[in-house]
Amino acid sequence: MILNNRLHSAQFAAHHPAILLIHGLFGSLDNLGILARDLRHTHTVLQVDVRNHGLSPRSEHMDYASMAQDMFDTLDSHQLTDVIVIGHSMGGKIAMAMTALSPARIKQLVIIDIAPVNYTTRRHDSMFAAMNAVTQAGVTERSEAKSIMERTLDEPDVIQFLLKSFHHGEWRFAIPTLWNNYATISGWETLPAWNGPVLFIRGKNSAYLDERYQAPLIAQFPQAKAYVIAGAGHWVHAEKPQAVQRAVQRFLSVTG
Repeated sequence: MILNNRLHSAQFAAHHPAILLIHGLFGSLDNLGILARDLRHTHTVLQVDVRNHGLSPRSEHMDYASMAQDMFDTLDSHQLTDVIVIGHSMGGKIAMAMTALSPARIKQLVIIDIAPVNYTTRRHDSMFAAMNAVTQAGVTERSEAKSIMERTLDEPDVIQFLLKSFHHGEWRFAIPTLWNNYATISGWETLPAWNGPVLFIRGKNSAYLDERYQAPLIAQFPQAKAYVIAGAGHWVHAEKPQAVQRAVQRFLSVTG
């Protein structure tokens, strides 16, 4: 599946692999835009809408092997071979799954606040409920949608994040399909070990990438390095963008 995407050519001549940016659940290709603006000075950068998100095609399947293949199909459509992959949350899991399909094409990985594990806690039910309430109300303006969502969600930043994908009364993701596949999205099938360079970036206040997951992480990615950013949660790239930029640039320069 070729995904909706945005390609930026490197602004300065450089012989670096292209960089693929993959957003998380309920996101879009714009979510890692601050990294794209920084990295496209020296790299070709490809931003994508994951299947069932944004303007990409819809599918009833949301397993990680299929979503990883989408990434290679989209890269191939631009004749991009070797690639550095940066993914947040669900996008990080897609990035990790790419190493099982074509390990030689992946040169470096940056995984933002997610581990290669099965998460059993349902962290997004209130978001589903809030978005479904907006759909059922039939409103078309973001201000109206915001008022409805505030009845269910007491997280202003999350509401603003979700509303970025609300356009003319429609959500730009397939909510019923995401709901039906939530266990798969939260889950994980252990991968063969990949020995390339990987940086895991964690928001200190997030529970997605704490010490409990160190053993399975190292088993699948033996060369993994970790960087913890204080004062940030799961959306660390939005809360502390400059710290994330510095960590990414330092990792790419050292391991590239």
